[in-house]
Amino acid sequence: MKSAKILVLAGDFVEDYELMVPFQALQMVGHTVDVVCPGKKKGEQVRTAIHDFEGDQTYTEKRGHNFTLNATFDEVNPASYDALLVPGGRAPEYLRLNPKVLDIVRHFDREGKPIAALCHGPQLLAAAGVLKGRKLNCYPACAPEIGLAGGTFVSLEMTDAMVDGKLVTGPAWPAHPAWLAKFLDVLDAHLKEQAAA
Repeated sequence: MKSAKILVLAGDFVEDYELMVPFQALQMVGHTVDVVCPGKKKGEQVRTAIHDFEGDQTYTEKRGHNFTLNATFDEVNPASYDALLVPGGRAPEYLRLNPKVLDIVRHFDREGKPIAALCHGPQLLAAAGVLKGRKLNCYPACAPEIGLAGGTFVSLEMTDAMVDGKLVTGPAWPAHPAWLAKFLDVLDAHLKEQAAA
């Protein structure tokens, strides 16, 4: 597998596992992963939140870790990346208010690059207007936003994930094994496609 450069859009109270696990796993298999947050520079930190499923009507939220960013948002050139990853948690609900964040999402969609979004991450995709005609999954409480943005919410088991073209989505961190495996397949096919072009 050719090495890819992957951009991750994070922010304060991003979901801890949904940032930490892909960040480490994608590097483990040889990819470069840059994590950025609007208004913050390389070396600064975002605080994470842990969302858990403990039998309540919705998830519970606890304070997670501090995650050190390894790239500076203001220096990001989306054209230099092969794929975009959007973790969930609290961050997407306010990151979607940032016009540059939405422009970055639109770049990846317009250029046909792989996008992986998990849990509340599709809130960014909905706000960027890139879901019309797409089938995807997200945390079930975000399903109405998918519909309002012109997408179709597909219900999945909490441990499953799905692919629509180059869009890979899932409901939450319990889906990591399926979501990351599908993302790696989509990313590998994309890199081969680019090499052959």
